[in-house]
Formats: sequence, structure tokens, C-alpha cells
Amino acid sequence: MLLLKSLLFNLFLYSGIVTVFLIALPTLFLPPQFTLFFGKLLGHYVVFIVKIFLGTEVEFKGVINIPKTEKYFVASAHQSMFETFALQSVLDYPVFILKKELLKIPLFGLYLKKIKSIEIIRDTTTKDNLNFFDKVASIIKNEDRPLLIFPQGTRVKVEEKVPFKKGVGRIYEALNIPCVPVALNSGKVWPKNGIIKYPGKITVSFLEPIKPGLNRDEFIKSLEKKIYDEIENIS
Repeated sequence: MLLLKSLLFNLFLYSGIVTVFLIALPTLFLPPQFTLFFGKLLGHYVVFIVKIFLGTEVEFKGVINIPKTEKYFVASAHQSMFETFALQSVLDYPVFILKKELLKIPLFGLYLKKIKSIEIIRDTTTKDNLNFFDKVASIIKNEDRPLLIFPQGTRVKVEEKVPFKKGVGRIYEALNIPCVPVALNSGKVWPKNGIIKYPGKITVSFLEPIKPGLNRDEFIKSLEKKIYDEIENIS
């Protein structure tokens, strides 16, 4: 039964993504706001099919912690594809930081460029990477959209406590705005490997913002503690 539900879920997931991409094609020639709308729509769709096909409850906690009148950025735990989509249903059209290889995927890469995603070449030192943090600060300064970053660097298991990438500390210093930590347990339902998905409850917890003013090491330490402590509470 789990296999059947998982196969149905995957069928509706990928067919839904393709359908939205095709419908949204004209937006590539329109202002980015139109493309961003379809990203939010896809986020709501993924939350919906998780509930319907997997029998999974989805709870967004602490949404009140998202600032309403000031700039902020979001640092989220990363365990599955779920949060890549679902966070778009809650946040106001986030700006993604992502690996450069994703921009080379046919059609998908065009959408990522259209919505002004920020690319980074991981684990290398290049001229572009050296200017990366200035580029991030410049984009966020001129955009009325929050930055979204996954400081673990990749998807990890629910119980894993990998050190956060140091770049999140440099982003915190460069932006000088509050950071909203996000803890979640999506990996219990939607593991990063395999096709089987499991019933249960996904909790996405928006925590109290970390205000600017800490040095980067203090910030990373605080961010890790807040996120990992909350993951233990909700798992």
C-alpha cells in the first residue's frame, strides 16, 4: 500500500510540475511577478498532494514570527524536496540561493533565472564567488522579497546535525537584517533517497528572528542551536 501511494504521489507530483511549467511558459516574456505567482501555486499544490495521497498532516508553526514591515532572510533546515516547494506557499516570493548546475536544466533553469535566483559555484574559489556576498546584498537591497537559504548545504536525514556552512554567517553580516530560522521534520515523510513516502505529520516551524549585530560565528552557533533544538521538539 505504501508503494502504491508513493507511486501515485510521484505521478501527480511530476505531472503537476510539468503542467505548471507548460502553463507558465508565457510568463518568461512577462515581468517576474507572473512567474513567481506560479511558483507559489506550485507550493500550494505540493502541500495539497502530500495531504491527499500520503495522508500526511502539514502544520506551519510560528508564521507570526515572519516580519511584516522590515526586510529579513530565511535560513531553513533541508531534509527533502518538500520545503523547496512548500516554503513558497508561505513566504512572499523568496529569492533562492542555489548551485549553478540547476540553471543548466532545460526550461527549469530559465524559470530560475527569470525569478532572479542567485547562483553559487560550490566548493570552489572563483572571481564570481569572491563577489558573491556583495551580489546577494545588492539584490536583496533592491528586491521586496526575502532571501531563502539552506545553510546545511544539502538535504540531510532528520537526525543528522551537520555543521552549517560558514557562508550563512557572511550573508548575515552582509545583509545586516533579521534572520528567521526554520526547523522542520519533512524527512520523516519524504526521505531524500528512495521513492517510498510515509504517512505522518510534517511540521514546519518558523522561529523567532535572530536580530543583526552578532559576529558571524556567534550567529551560526545561535542558528544551529535554534534549528536543531526545534527539530528535536517536533520529531
